[in-house]
Amino acid sequence: MKDELSKYSEVIEHAELKNYNTYHINGKAKYLVLPNSVQDLEKIIKFLKEKNIKYIVLGNGSNIVLNDKEYDGVMIKLSKLDGIEVYPEKEMAYAEAGAMVPKLVQLAVDNSMTGLEFAAGIPGTVGGAIYGNAGAYNACFLDYVTSVTCLDKETYDIVTLDHEEFTYSYRTSSFKEEKKYIILGAKFFLKIGDKQNSLDIMADRKRRRVESQPLEFPSAGSVFRNPDGDFAGRLIESCELKGKRIGGAEVSEKHANFIINVDNATGKDIHDLIMLVHDTVLEKTNVDLVIEQEFVDWE
Repeated sequence: MKDELSKYSEVIEHAELKNYNTYHINGKAKYLVLPNSVQDLEKIIKFLKEKNIKYIVLGNGSNIVLNDKEYDGVMIKLSKLDGIEVYPEKEMAYAEAGAMVPKLVQLAVDNSMTGLEFAAGIPGTVGGAIYGNAGAYNACFLDYVTSVTCLDKETYDIVTLDHEEFTYSYRTSSFKEEKKYIILGAKFFLKIGDKQNSLDIMADRKRRRVESQPLEFPSAGSVFRNPDGDFAGRLIESCELKGKRIGGAEVSEKHANFIINVDNATGKDIHDLIMLVHDTVLEKTNVDLVIEQEFVDWE
């Protein structure tokens, strides 16, 4: 199989995944492939489907919990599809799925385009941010997306969905719920604004993140979605779970809705601590917190 995949991409066999997920879990993948182009990605998906080989598309690994055992399939990373184009005269930008969100935001601001400043601290790819409708400061990514270009996993057609052709809500989207498409890129509607004002907003929010979030430790951001009218962190703290540890995973003392890798945590450590927090909050407060992060290849 490696020989076939190598025709279309860089292939890493028995890949170590520590540097491909923000928890820095030492998971593995039987094959990690990095397609060279959209056309090569299409050929890879066709091959995998014909051979009935399981696969997943990995963004920056910033919202997932990997299993410790080797993933017996193909992980596809679109890091070579990372182009960004900005068009200030059209108040528009286009970014490929593998582009990093902070880079898109910075290029937009450098060209005096405003709208995405809220996303400057999101450590994910454009594809991942669209998939999960990432957000911060009461703003969400898909509010600024005018169209998404995708690969249909069944027909292999490349399609462009306009804003009204997909749905989304807090931290989810039809891309995540239906899993029909592989996101290839998106157009963003922005506005010409004041560059210095945008830089000031980004600097202020960076300061606030540093003060309130445990950025010095590996994590995958917020673990749970905030319930209506409340905050997951407040509920977790009210259950006296700050500092709770399982193995090398810990509920952050700085922000209770973060689980951090403080001492070579395994995927099982993190998974079990998430479930402990969820079950404890449900038992003590009767609030069924929705887990924002995805468990990859867990039973």
